[in-house]
Amino acid sequence: MPPPLNPHDIYAADRPGELSRVVKDFPSRVYVPNTLSNTVSVIDPKKFKVIRTIQVGSQPQHVVPSWDLKTLWVNNDLGNSLTPINPATGKVGRPVDVHDPYNLYFTPDGKHAVVMASMDRQLVFRDAHSMRVVKSVPVDCYGVNHADFSPDGRYFIVSCEFSGELLKVDTARKKVVAKQRLPLAGAMPQDVKISPNGKTWYIADMVANGVWVLNGDAFTRPKLLPTGKGAHGLYVSRDSRSMYISNRGEGTISVLSFRTGKLVKRWRLPGGGSPDMGGVSSDGKVLWLSGRYNAEVYAIDTRNGRLRARIPVGGGPHGLAVYPQPGRYSLGHTGIFR
Repeated sequence: MPPPLNPHDIYAADRPGELSRVVKDFPSRVYVPNTLSNTVSVIDPKKFKVIRTIQVGSQPQHVVPSWDLKTLWVNNDLGNSLTPINPATGKVGRPVDVHDPYNLYFTPDGKHAVVMASMDRQLVFRDAHSMRVVKSVPVDCYGVNHADFSPDGRYFIVSCEFSGELLKVDTARKKVVAKQRLPLAGAMPQDVKISPNGKTWYIADMVANGVWVLNGDAFTRPKLLPTGKGAHGLYVSRDSRSMYISNRGEGTISVLSFRTGKLVKRWRLPGGGSPDMGGVSSDGKVLWLSGRYNAEVYAIDTRNGRLRARIPVGGGPHGLAVYPQPGRYSLGHTGIFR
């Protein structure tokens, strides 16, 4: 895999405006998969307005940038397909048959896609371009959904939403090498994100109402940091100093300081809402989140937490992608860039 630009900060390539030559001329857009409407709403972030609606397969869950940054893949979970979108032109390609693609990641060397086949209870390694199956890895937990990779790419950690478990997977061997159950009855782990120094992992948990703090290398028992009701999405600021945590059950966003490991702010959406998945704008000034139960998208000022816009979209908006974003390559989900 390409080594980090800074061994002390794995997000060093994600600074404001540091766009790859591959994406520097792409129009800036926000792509919102609407799970209940089977559409993708395309937002112009300058106008805070939907400018296009794309019909896709059944129950689109996430819009995922490919490793090489050239394609956006819409994960049509119940439609058993991936719909490609060319972010340079907006052209929609022919759907690719892929079974149960709840979420999608890419190995750090760019060779394989990893499909989170939640209902099939599998991690399916596929060719990153053709999506041909290379290896299917059965798992004995329920609801594999989110992941992140170690700084050297040797392993990744996966959350199992419906059984409250975590998996540690050897990337090269394509094999689950460790598993643990979170120490809370009914735990529902969601998004996974690693700290800039690569030493600490954070796992959002909707039932625990916070994030689990984990040593990924040792994979020992994690500790819970309460953040808010229905903690769900995790997003790193452009300066690598903070992490934004969406608390879907109470309409707030908590801000964590990576330096202290403590919460420093909590922003509340005026009038409430259900902030879910999203990403940070290229310049780092706006946090974009879907409103899962409110058929809307939120644009939040990262300097003060002020809600800049509330944009109506289709039903059940979920894993939206802000694109393009800085970074040399994508590890998947709604945009994990290195």
